[in-house]
Amino acid sequence: MWIRIASFILRNRLPILIVLGLITAFMGFQSRKIEMSYQYAPLLPEDDPVYEEYEAFAKQFGNEGNLIVLGVQDTSFFESGHFHNWQQLSQNIENIEGVTSVLSASDSYRLIRDQINRKFTVQSVFQESPEQETLDSLKNIFDRLPFYEGLLYNPETDAYLLGITLDKEVLESPARVALIDSIKEQGHVYEQITNNQLHYSGLPFIRVETAEMIKKELNMFIWLALGITAIIIFLFFRSFKVTIFSMLVVGVAVIWALGWQGIMGFKVTILTGMIPPLIIVIGIPNSVFLLNKFHHEFRNHGNKIKSLQRVIRKIGNATFLTNLTTASGFATFIFTSSDLLIEFGIMAAINIMMVFVLSLLMIPIIFSFLDDPKERHVQHLDRPFFEKIINKLVHISLRHKKIVFLGTIGLLIFGGFGISNMKTTGFMLDDVPHDHQLYRDLKFFETHFSGLMPLEIMIDTKKPKAVIAQSTLQKMDRLQEKLQEFPELSQGLSLLNVVKFSRQAYYNENPAYYSIPGAMDRNFILSYLPRGGSTGAGIVSSFVDSTQQKARISFRMADVGTTRMLELDQEIRAVVDSVFPPGAYDTSVTGSSVVFFKGTDYLIRNLFISLGLAILLIASFMAWMFRSKRMVVVSLFPNLVPLITTAALMGFFEIPIKPSTILVFSIAFGISVDDTIHFLAKYRQELGQTNWSIRAATVLALKETGRSMIYTSIILFFGFGIFTVSGFGGTVALGALVAFTLLVALFSNLILLPSLLLGLERLITNESFKEPMLTIYNEEEDIDYDELKIDQNSGKSHKSEDSEPTQN
Repeated sequence: MWIRIASFILRNRLPILIVLGLITAFMGFQSRKIEMSYQYAPLLPEDDPVYEEYEAFAKQFGNEGNLIVLGVQDTSFFESGHFHNWQQLSQNIENIEGVTSVLSASDSYRLIRDQINRKFTVQSVFQESPEQETLDSLKNIFDRLPFYEGLLYNPETDAYLLGITLDKEVLESPARVALIDSIKEQGHVYEQITNNQLHYSGLPFIRVETAEMIKKELNMFIWLALGITAIIIFLFFRSFKVTIFSMLVVGVAVIWALGWQGIMGFKVTILTGMIPPLIIVIGIPNSVFLLNKFHHEFRNHGNKIKSLQRVIRKIGNATFLTNLTTASGFATFIFTSSDLLIEFGIMAAINIMMVFVLSLLMIPIIFSFLDDPKERHVQHLDRPFFEKIINKLVHISLRHKKIVFLGTIGLLIFGGFGISNMKTTGFMLDDVPHDHQLYRDLKFFETHFSGLMPLEIMIDTKKPKAVIAQSTLQKMDRLQEKLQEFPELSQGLSLLNVVKFSRQAYYNENPAYYSIPGAMDRNFILSYLPRGGSTGAGIVSSFVDSTQQKARISFRMADVGTTRMLELDQEIRAVVDSVFPPGAYDTSVTGSSVVFFKGTDYLIRNLFISLGLAILLIASFMAWMFRSKRMVVVSLFPNLVPLITTAALMGFFEIPIKPSTILVFSIAFGISVDDTIHFLAKYRQELGQTNWSIRAATVLALKETGRSMIYTSIILFFGFGIFTVSGFGGTVALGALVAFTLLVALFSNLILLPSLLLGLERLITNESFKEPMLTIYNEEEDIDYDELKIDQNSGKSHKSEDSEPTQN
């Protein structure tokens, strides 16, 4: 098959280049459709009970993910100048298109008892721009309203909060960025006037800000990846032609990757944003293997076309398999049931195979048009530095196998201790550096307002109007008091607070009456509650459904991480069940905090399954290639050792298992096994050439493939290393850990794998390995060059009657 592929490529060079050019132009046009993702990607599948609970809550009471909060700490907040500036800020933000409402201390309301009409009228506590004396009087009224304490201000720390509700349609449109920028612009004006620092947070704000960070990093990583790989390629080959055309291949691959993303309609996320630089880093090794083989062949016989044919015939097959295994490592993410990872897996797998196709087509075609390589172009094959390294590796494999095995056992013991120390956790802003303003602002709200992560408790009394029953209100009061004991939670907000607020208003705003109505005054007070389309009716309806059968209690909590959240979730549910017995009530504990925690836990479990699937899938490829179960085990073992070593480091350095770090293992395993395939492919071929001499075959395989393995591993090491300059901790950890794992994998494949082959000898290399189902490449089976003659003037091929390979 590969003979026909080689002939087809070299006979149709210009048509292939034209087709590639047209496809690239089409992909470039499609890439214009790409959009940034500003939405929270759900980690749970839609049929998960936790996700269904959240959807049921959102359907009943609305999504709580459209609130942005601004905070300030100001000891002079109620001085007339400061207070006026805060009022102005609130008004300016409320006038922004896309803002539906604002609420802060300056926008607070009071209930005035209207005895004639038997209702409460809603009245603003503060008038516009009050004088200091009036403001002091109004502040006294505000201080007597416990409803707002902990909700809009913290009296102990002089911290004040401004809540901004955003239009959901605007949040789901490209206008969301301009909306957030307008809010920040008004905040900046306030900061300049008052010299007070504002703090911004809330789920919409965090999502937009992180999306913009991803957008900035996307271009940076593409250029960094191109720059780093170009420098390394030039240092290895010392050829501008090799460097430029290798970069051209991956450059086209990047355009194709962006085009595929536009065609499939996938938005740019923190993961899909990594695909273009990943394609560059993973695609360059294809060019290295192809060009190394081209130079090696050309130096042997001096025929360029024969060399290019052999490159396609021999390296093309092995490179296809290595790209297939790498793509398979990414493709296993498709089985995680997470939209975020499914999109990443699909895009990565497709584009890794695309960059293989581009490398196989463009490298031979481009170099067929160029002049023959000069002696300086092939001198890299004889560099003493790499020769010494490879000879040293051969010496270790031949003479010090026992030391290699003992060292491996030591690594495994070290790995066992490290893995036992590993922990699993995840935070909402885990990937944002702790010195970033976004993270510091979140901590501000956790310090002064117990956090911002929504936690919702929904109670179904199973009876209409049962929510306003005295017994239900008392249970809600008892539940909120018990949950108030958790330092991670803010005070609860529910219909109960509205009822208490109403009772206080009924008794002329006396704070002593901020409590549940008694049997004597309950009916009177409830009859005063706002109804219909009045201003306060919306507040009541946000906490109880129209039938008064279901109620919600809203909390805000700190970003405590999934480990503590697991304990907290169980403790909260136990408290809820103790107050509202499951038989009599249907309750659910939900909200973004619970969905995130459950989703992270679900994702980590699925990623472990994905890793196991990747190992199984790649093992199947090995079995298909070599038809030897023993060789499958031997080939996988050197690639599992680096994973165990990396896991051990994570345990010792307290790097937790979380979605961003668990990705390391599947990605690194899929890439590191490539070296094993190249080595064993050459090893199998040399067995036939050396009359089944395992020792000679191992040495020859190591000497020929060792250089390319070192080249590609260095490229991959520095290529993944560029991600350490990211502004996201998860991306930094991913880049550093994958780079380290691949470096360990290099030495494992260059030292441990040959040592295993030599140490176990006949036990693992049997006759079934000698005749694999898939021929990787065979030096003795050359293309019939009499069938091929390339006319460089026309760019076409035709049959030649010459008995030797010729080139015009």
